[in-house]
Amino acid sequence: MATTNHRTARRRVDARSSVERITAAGRTVLGRGEASLEQIAAEAGVGIATLYRHFPNREAVVRAVLEDILDTDLLPLVERAADAPDTRGALQDIATRLLDLITEERGLVTFAGNFADVALDVLLRFSASLQPLLERAQQAGEIRSDLTAEDIPHFLVMAVAGLALPGAAPSLRARFVALLFDSLNPAAATPLPPLRVDEIGEDGLRTTLGNVTRG
Repeated sequence: MATTNHRTARRRVDARSSVERITAAGRTVLGRGEASLEQIAAEAGVGIATLYRHFPNREAVVRAVLEDILDTDLLPLVERAADAPDTRGALQDIATRLLDLITEERGLVTFAGNFADVALDVLLRFSASLQPLLERAQQAGEIRSDLTAEDIPHFLVMAVAGLALPGAAPSLRARFVALLFDSLNPAAATPLPPLRVDEIGEDGLRTTLGNVTRG
């Protein structure tokens, strides 16, 4: 009996290790741009059959990578923002950081055919963490009072869909994130960050829109 329990525990450890390696490999490979499940398996040092056992499709890989991004990179930022004096600014910084992180994984948005659906599912579990920060911003009159924490993931996915694609330069993302947040409370609108033409070039917007169309 003890031997059986040991083997079961060992299999669970091995499975968890494989999942973690494949997730890390997903971030690495997607960060390079175009990717395939075979490339991710090779990066993780596992066979394609092992990958499919834990991740039956591309959407499952994207979900795991997004959850890793939230857990390792975004939730610590939310925790540090708990005592921030400028709560709306903290929420805006979180949204900007999310866009930056997703953009760094250059192939993430295009890897799954239904990226927006997967991102929304993952971000919805993020809403509870944002609730205290949102309430403070509302009490301070910085964000409209009828917005709920569950609205934030939908809001973020709209931003991701339009601004986390190749061709959307950092200054362009910053400008439109500020514009999006101003829409949550037009009476407290802030100046838009400057748009750096040297970052996007004459064809920058055309390239971004072309990527949206192809997606």
